[in-house]
Amino acid sequence: MRGVRTRLPAMLLVGLVLAAVIVLVAVAGPLLWQARADALTGDIRQGPSGTHWLGTDALGRDVFWRTVVATRSTIEMAVAATAIAAALGTFLGALIVSAGPAARTVGDRVIDLLLSFPPIIIALTFTAILSPGRASVVGAIGLAFCPQFARLTNRLALSVQERDYVTVARLLGVGRFRVVTRHVVPNIAPPLLVLTSVGFATSVVTVSGLSFLGLSVQPPSYDWGSLLASGLRNLYDNPGEAFGPAAAILVTGLAAGLVGDGLVRHLDPRGTSRPHRAARRPADPPTAGAASRAGGAAPVASVRDLSIRRPDGRELVHGISLTVDAGEIVGIVGESGSGKSLTALALARLLPRELEWSAAHLSVNGVDLADPAKAPPARLATELGIVFQDPSSSFNPALRIGTQLTEVLRVHAKMSRRQAHALAVSRLAETRVSSPELRMRQYPHELSGGMRQRAMIAAAMLPEPKLIIADEPTTALDVTVQADVLRLLKQINTTHGTAILLISHDIGVVSSLCDRICVMYAGRVVEELSVEDLRRRDVRHPYTRALLAASPDTASDQDGARLVPLPGRAPAAEDQGPGCSFAPRCPLAVPVCTEIVPPLVAEPSGNAVACHVETAAAEVRS
Repeated sequence: MRGVRTRLPAMLLVGLVLAAVIVLVAVAGPLLWQARADALTGDIRQGPSGTHWLGTDALGRDVFWRTVVATRSTIEMAVAATAIAAALGTFLGALIVSAGPAARTVGDRVIDLLLSFPPIIIALTFTAILSPGRASVVGAIGLAFCPQFARLTNRLALSVQERDYVTVARLLGVGRFRVVTRHVVPNIAPPLLVLTSVGFATSVVTVSGLSFLGLSVQPPSYDWGSLLASGLRNLYDNPGEAFGPAAAILVTGLAAGLVGDGLVRHLDPRGTSRPHRAARRPADPPTAGAASRAGGAAPVASVRDLSIRRPDGRELVHGISLTVDAGEIVGIVGESGSGKSLTALALARLLPRELEWSAAHLSVNGVDLADPAKAPPARLATELGIVFQDPSSSFNPALRIGTQLTEVLRVHAKMSRRQAHALAVSRLAETRVSSPELRMRQYPHELSGGMRQRAMIAAAMLPEPKLIIADEPTTALDVTVQADVLRLLKQINTTHGTAILLISHDIGVVSSLCDRICVMYAGRVVEELSVEDLRRRDVRHPYTRALLAASPDTASDQDGARLVPLPGRAPAAEDQGPGCSFAPRCPLAVPVCTEIVPPLVAEPSGNAVACHVETAAAEVRS
């Protein structure tokens, strides 16, 4: 059940009460008091009195009752204009975001141009073209305020569309516009709601302003704007004639603002309740080693000569080659910025659109993905699963867990809602998520961090993929939950034979879980070795040695062994020189290291190392 505040914010209560009164007056006014408002009396231009609370106009009509009756006309036009602006503006903003880079640039410039004109000028222009009247005013105001909604939708959507749950939707083969409307727009709803409330208040003022100028309702009809115009002409005779419609406009705008702000505080699912914490279950004991590599079989994932570049041409990843065999757990370890996550995203064809890439070969379970200009097939969504590092951003906060887990099954496996629900519950139970039926009905914020990550692993397992990419899946978790997640990944590998590509900056994590390790530095693989060699600390590259020296060795008998920090920082893409990127930090560097990039040289043991010094030493030993 969704965790929503049971106690409404005070501003929302006040705003709802005011809005309810205004709506009630708008509905009942013409039905109950039209005759009083239109009645002619001999009390012409009289000031406020017990009989006429706001006085009378030039024809002796009661100003108070005319203001009450005019509520319906004003509110109807303001609601219609706001609906047009919100619907059309949100649609255009979403359309621009989902378009390609060139179309997006053109759309942004058009919005900038429209926003450079005050909305009232645009509304006046359209009204003059379409001729005065209710319909023309409503359409003109809707079009005038449409660019504001388009700009807000565009900007907010751009900030949301790189979130992990949007990336997952792209992996599932969801179309661009569908991604924006289902996964992006619901998560930017609170700011849009505020803009809608402000837009309604502004529409009330603009409708009244155009009517004040004689461009809206025409006699004998009237609204607050026409009443205000009449009242200002008779201001010195009866100030109450102008005060009535002016106060009505002010109170309506205040009510709209209070409702908008109050709804944002009340309905935003990311801050309305605390997660339900389940009792922690004891972790399963570690299982035996991973499934053996399939002899002679094609690898589950393979990439050769992968390069990733920024738009300015600077390379972030340099000619990486990597394979993952069936049932194998391969770890990629390195410092932040080494290109680990970019390599994994390229394997899933989920790189940010602004990055360029190329590869001589790229495939996942036989699916050819090497052509950057060709969209990946929908089948890819069932061939691999992804577990991201931050469980709080892995799920769409606006959708229930069950909706998100069953989407891939209903889209790609063509399962019925009931079948997909049953399988999702089964996977949640397998990943040790307590009360899986309840979790299916909950929103992501109602789960603890560890439970969200286990649910993310369950989501990755649902289509029974051949490969799971785990991008630092334990970074955002505490130590106890980290161990539980690692054991869970090991169990999946052993039980289902699923290959896993594990991305981590922690060399201890990869040594405890993986069969084979790739060490990356500054966008290159500098060493590839078996986990047995890593555990024995039988490594060749100076960078791998430095990582081990900076990590505690829990298997060593040396108590209190001193850790050696690695001096300096990894170079940024624009700071990399012509030679080995690690040379400035390497204690073994020789002149050739600063001049020529060392190739990755295979060793008889099956390991590989990219180091001039180590390659020369191996040649001497042989």
